[in-house]
This record gives sequence, C-alpha cells and structure tokens, in this order.
Amino acid sequence: MTGERDAPEAAARPRRGIIARALPLTLVPIVAILGALVVAAVIIILSSLVQGSLDLMLPLEAYANLVEGAFGSVRGLTFTLLSATPLILGGMAVGLGFKAGLFNIGAQGQFLMGALGAAGVGASMAGASPFVAVPAAIVAGALFGAAWGFIPGALKAWTGAHEVVTTIMLNFIAGIFIGYLITGPLEAAGFSFSRTGPVGNAALPTLFGTDIHLGVVLAVALVPAVWWLLWRSTLGFEIRTVGANPDAARYAGMHPAFLTILTMSLCGLLAGLAGAGQILGISGFMTASYGTSIGFDAISVALLGRAHPVGILLAALLFGAMRAGSGLMQIKAGIPVEIIDVIQATILLFLAADIVVRRLLRIRAPGSEPTELQTVTRTYGSGTPT
Repeated sequence: MTGERDAPEAAARPRRGIIARALPLTLVPIVAILGALVVAAVIIILSSLVQGSLDLMLPLEAYANLVEGAFGSVRGLTFTLLSATPLILGGMAVGLGFKAGLFNIGAQGQFLMGALGAAGVGASMAGASPFVAVPAAIVAGALFGAAWGFIPGALKAWTGAHEVVTTIMLNFIAGIFIGYLITGPLEAAGFSFSRTGPVGNAALPTLFGTDIHLGVVLAVALVPAVWWLLWRSTLGFEIRTVGANPDAARYAGMHPAFLTILTMSLCGLLAGLAGAGQILGISGFMTASYGTSIGFDAISVALLGRAHPVGILLAALLFGAMRAGSGLMQIKAGIPVEIIDVIQATILLFLAADIVVRRLLRIRAPGSEPTELQTVTRTYGSGTPT
C-alpha cells in the first residue's frame, strides 16, 4: 500500500523539477511582457486626453482589437505566422551566438545577404523546374548568410576583433554592396526602379491554398533541430562549453577558434535562410534599397526567448502577433501601430533590468551558463581564441 501511495508522488517529482527549472527562466520574460503592456496602457490612456476625455477603458479595447487582428481570422493567423517566421530564424541566429558567448549583432547584414543570394539565384533560375530552382535559391541564401557570418567569426578567432564591431560594420557593408549589385550587374530591365528580376519558379510553394509558404514549415522544423544541436550533440556541448569558459574548453582539448568560426557561420546561415524566405516566399524580388528591421528585432526575440529555440519560437510568435494585429487596433481603437514599437522597446528595457527584476521578485539566476545579458555586456578584449 505504501508503494502505491508513493507512486503518484514519484511521478510528480519530474514535473516539479521541470517547473522549478523553468520558473527562473520564464518569470523575467513574463514580467517584461506584462510590464510593457502596463506602460503602453498608460501611454494609451494619456493619449485619449487628446480627444478631450480620459478613457480608462481604451487600453482594454486596443488590446482586444490587437488579439482579434492577430488570431480572430484565418487571414490574421496567416499574417501572424508570416511575420513570425523570419524572427524565428533570426532569433535563433542571435541565440546560437549567445550560447557560444558571442553577441551576433550582424543578423541584419546576414539576413540581407541571404536575401540577395536567394534573389540573384532565384531570378537566374526563374524558368527552371521548381524542384531545382527552389532548393538552389534556398541554398544560395543560406550560403550567402553563412559567408557573412564566417567573416566576423574568422576575424574574432584569428585577430581578436570584437564581433560586435565587425558585425555592425558588415551590416553597413551589406547594404552598400546590395545597392551596388542591384543597380548594376543584377538589375532587371523593364522596371521603373532598380530591382532584381522575378524569381519565377524559384518562389516557395504555398500550402493548403493560403499564403503560408514552405519557409514557415522550414523555420518551425529548425527549432527542434537547433535544440538537438545545442543539447543533444557533442558539437552543441562544445559550443556551450566555449561560451561558458573558453579556457576550460581549451584545457579539455576543444578548439575555441574553430568553434567561434563555425558558430558564427551557423548563425549567418540561419539569418540567411530568413532573408531567403522573405524574398522567395513574400516579395518575389529585391530592391536596391531593400529595408527591414528583422535583423535587429531578432535580438529582442533572442533575449526574450532566453536564447532557447522554444523560447525564441514563442517570442517570435508574440512579436508576429503584435505586428499582425496592429492594423485592426489602429482602425477600431484609433491607436497608431507605432505603439507596438513602444511595447517591444519596453520589453527590451525590462529584460535589460534583469538583475533589478530578479531582486524585486526574489528569483534566483538560472544555471551556471552565462546569461544573454552577460554575453552582451562583458568585454572581449582579453585575447584571441585558439
């Protein structure tokens, strides 16, 4: 009888263990989201004074419309998924770097180079069989992004150059390089502005008669793949070890320089896939002044998701839902879509105040691995990995 009574308790222990490990990781992001919504609510209430009256219920109306716009229809759900897809890949491009102790602020440039590779190869193979053109354009985007990630990884490993500095410079170089190519060798004739040719048969196929393209499936499928890489493979263990303590990793026979280059290349590959998906699945071509904030939003997504693939997936869906629902919120509640930028920026502010939030809520710091904010703030000037 005693054994029978103990059985449910034994089965419950693993669940309690999972919850105990998850709470320190998730409480601060949850507080950040709720805090940002409260701050935005105050701003919305104050904005109602412009209309001549103080409307305390306006935030609830705005948020209800936001949720309705994101999830209240098939079109809204589609837009949410399409908005979240590049953020999933971009967030993992930043999060994977965090696990190796690297701050990949160059996801923007890697995204743009991936978009360029997919646009160029897609346009050149527009008339080929889709079974050839689609994989070729996707691979081109991934390789262009990986090459743009390889450069700061190699500079970090061989010269000790700070990856934040080099990736920021490469973001600007990518924009200039794209402008040159699309107004020159890659410019398609017959259009009123500089752009690449249509990707034609290289366009990603859509699913079930909706606008959801194959890139959405690819992005979601890569979430468990990156999780397996980080926590179930030898390479992932080495990446996390180098991120936690490069000297200990070197003493154990690992090669921090090689792992730094490889990790940054993988980060670039993921960001490049995000860019390829936008070109092949959404726009169908690339302009010389192609602009997006996806690469920078990916940093917020990675921080909110605690650099964990599943957390990044959830954070990307949240950001995608806010973008998808903002239009209906503006139409019905009269709240400008720019309030979404305020919410996202405030989330990032609360995440940056991680230590303060933890002390107020008495939340212990998670694990022994370096947190994302430690990676962002610590200095890399002590030498080169070998």
